[in-house]
Order: sequence, then C-alpha cells, then structure tokens
Amino acid sequence: MTHSRPRIHDLLDAHSLAPRRDLGQNFVADPNTVRRIADLARVGPNDHVVEVGAGLGSLTLALADTGADVTAIEVDAGMVPVLRAEVADHANVRVVEADAMRLDWDEMLDPSIKWVLVANLPYNVGTPLVCDILDFVPQVERILVMVQREVAERFAAAPRTSAYGAISVKAAYWGSARIVGIVPSTVFVPRPNVESALVEITRRTPPTTDPVELFTLVKTAFGQRRKMLRKSLSGIVAAEQFEAADVAGTSRPEELDVDAWCRLTEIVHGH
Repeated sequence: MTHSRPRIHDLLDAHSLAPRRDLGQNFVADPNTVRRIADLARVGPNDHVVEVGAGLGSLTLALADTGADVTAIEVDAGMVPVLRAEVADHANVRVVEADAMRLDWDEMLDPSIKWVLVANLPYNVGTPLVCDILDFVPQVERILVMVQREVAERFAAAPRTSAYGAISVKAAYWGSARIVGIVPSTVFVPRPNVESALVEITRRTPPTTDPVELFTLVKTAFGQRRKMLRKSLSGIVAAEQFEAADVAGTSRPEELDVDAWCRLTEIVHGH
C-alpha cells in the first residue's frame, strides 16, 4: 500500500514534521507515480535495490511490493522513525539513517552483489550523487532516478545538443543514459517549481582510458564551453595532438563524443 496525498499530510502532522528545504525534500504523493517507477525499475525477488532519500516511504513501499530486497537510506533523523514504522511489516526492507554523500558504499552495499539504485533524489544532491555512484560504486549496475528534468536531460544528452556537457560525457563513459519518463510537479508535496524526469543509466564496460585523466580534460574544456578547444585547452593540448587524435582544434567541447574525448586524452597523456 503506497502513500496518498492525505496520508502524506497525516504523517507529517502526526509527527510534527515538515518537508525540509535544506534537504531538498519533495515527497511523492501519488500512488500511480511510485508504482510506475517500481515498474520501470524492472526489479523483483532476488534483486537488490538501494534507495536514497526514502523520506516517508512512498517509493520504498512500492519497491518492497516488487519482492526485491530494499536498502532505504534517509539522512533526516526526524523522518527515520516514521519511515521505519511505515515499512515495519516488510521483512525485505532495511532502513539506514545516513548521509548518502558521505557513505562508505562498499560497507553499505556488498560489492559481491549486483545493485540497482532507484530513488526520488533530492534536487540538491541529484547530480553529485549520481556522478559519485558512477565513479566509485561499480556494484550499482543500473540507476533509475527522478531528478529535475534539466538534470536528466544533461545525463542523457547527445553530442551537438545544448544540454550536452561534462556529465553527459561521464554518463556515456560509464554506460548508456536515457530519459524514461516525465513527472509533473503536481504529484509532489510540496509542489516544486520545476518538472521532474526519470533517467535510467545502465552500466557498460567502460573504455580503457583513465577516467581521472579523461574527466579532468573534459571539465577544463566545458569550463569555457563557448571557446574552441584550441583556446580552452591551450597549454594542455598541442596542435599536433589534436591532429593525431583526429579532433579539430576549432571544435567546441559539445561537438566531441566520448570516443573522441578518450582519443584526445590518450594522446595528451602519451598512452
């Protein structure tokens, strides 16, 4: 049984709680939306799910109903006892009070198990958390998160589009990203000022290019995205290195796909 809008308000009132702006809390108050997310997650018995920002348990309950084992992480100490009570009847849910931005992920998520991250992420941590998971938590094989629509579009953007940036390259290095749904602001309590979207990132075997070297070069270029690469990477990439990588120095950073970025990185670092 997932939470309706009246149930969200009742829980908040009964425990003298309110959504915290500093934690970016917007609770999903629509059972159809959380069931849709659980369906899109394609999880069931024997699957292992980690949820970040579980809040009052709207999505947690929908995920629990799939039969998957759910590790629900919540940072708000006032919210955790309510969350524990709401999922008490579900033996397949583990509630952890922790800050996902400071977690020891290998301690939290057994590296010998394959995990799926499914979450309605607080807007203030959406981008850095997904990037950290991609970079440092390989046991998370698939990600399905609800974030601001423009953030989702950046993760899934193709080269030569206005949304394409450093995080698009990061997502493409580690896997394939696609937007699988748009979520209106009306399903949240409180109602945010922006639309949300569901983005799915599925891991692949990454290129052999060193990710630290790659992302350092990419971030430098996108830091001056309006400039040609020969200008923004001046002193880092020589003219003959652009040529050797088959990359035009007159290109702008959004014109290069992940393979071109990898070629350029390899040549710059003499690999």
